[in-house]
Amino acid sequence: MKGVGLGKFAGLVEYDGRDFAGWAAQPGLRTVEETLTGALGTVLRQPIKLTVAGRTDAGVHASGQTVSFGAETEVDPSSISYKATAVLPEDLALRRCVAVEEDFDARRDAKSRSYEYRVVNDPIRSPLERLRAVHVTRHLDLGLLYEAAQLVLGKHDFRAFTPAKSHHVRFVRAVEESSWEASEDLLVYGITANSFLYGMIRALVGTMLEVGSGSRGLSNFARLLDGAERSEAGPAAPARGLTLVAVNYDNLDFGGNVP
Repeated sequence: MKGVGLGKFAGLVEYDGRDFAGWAAQPGLRTVEETLTGALGTVLRQPIKLTVAGRTDAGVHASGQTVSFGAETEVDPSSISYKATAVLPEDLALRRCVAVEEDFDARRDAKSRSYEYRVVNDPIRSPLERLRAVHVTRHLDLGLLYEAAQLVLGKHDFRAFTPAKSHHVRFVRAVEESSWEASEDLLVYGITANSFLYGMIRALVGTMLEVGSGSRGLSNFARLLDGAERSEAGPAAPARGLTLVAVNYDNLDFGGNVP
């Protein structure tokens, strides 16, 4: 073990968002931040302040969330993740922990974030997918969904896909990847961007589902990407279908069999 001293660490966090009121600590509510901070404080016997790559909303899951924190400890990183997860509830785990440079910041140093949204498109619901996917009974045209996803690529003004009353002052985001993939009745939308507006992905998916069902035209969807009002886009898709799957950095490797 290294000697006691102030170190900087990065952690890979996974959680089932169903019973959390989102990432950010809120008085009287069960949140990922509060729960993970408490576990790390117990294991490391000191107050811990977390920096997170991206705050997720209530009900949203993560398999690739990233945090950074400082601690004065002789406990090695792999033991930090093991011991913290041992005291965490079943719906939250610190899957990996590694030492990083002192100036590493999980939020500031993130180059992009990747999410997936899962949809079961079938007349009959799927019990196994019910906790991580949304069930859509009406037929969805995959070709239309593919085309809509391609329109999302690049830089756009996404103000139509975030609440009208928002803390955002800049609505342009650069989308690097946007695509739908199908495996029998399971449809998965994947999107990667430098950053996202509040509620942006769920609003995009909800509106694309209208395109796929034929109730909204592709030309109308394309127009929304030029800074239309929120009221002109479709409803937000439910939170349970959304998962933060990766945060991308230039120099961060959790090693091993990372999920």
